[in-house]
Amino acid sequence: MESMMMITRASIVTLMVLLLTSNNVMIMVVESAGECGRTPIGSAAASLSPCLGATKDVRAKVPPACCARVSALLRSSPRCLCAVLLSPLAKQAKINPATAITVPKRCNIRNRPAGKKCGRYTLP
Repeated sequence: MESMMMITRASIVTLMVLLLTSNNVMIMVVESAGECGRTPIGSAAASLSPCLGATKDVRAKVPPACCARVSALLRSSPRCLCAVLLSPLAKQAKINPATAITVPKRCNIRNRPAGKKCGRYTLP
């Protein structure tokens, strides 16, 4: 009888450890949104569509709509810009990351993360 109670106690302790561990894993998954917060990277990339021409040619004029969206993105989620520029979507769109990374400066955005690394590129 005593051995049966020890097995039951051991089972309960094991079950509690498993439950606590699985809860921690679930909490970490729920809390971890991406670089763009809860916004899917595809949606963040689509919001920057007015910038497409400026990301391919460093001499192209950056449209005001592009500057407004880049500025808003940098305010809400600064790491999202790098995530978008280095994403497979950007590669498919034939965006040149070295040129695209200059857009915030070309927009004269004052609070841009200048000097920060974005992959192997540095924001000017």
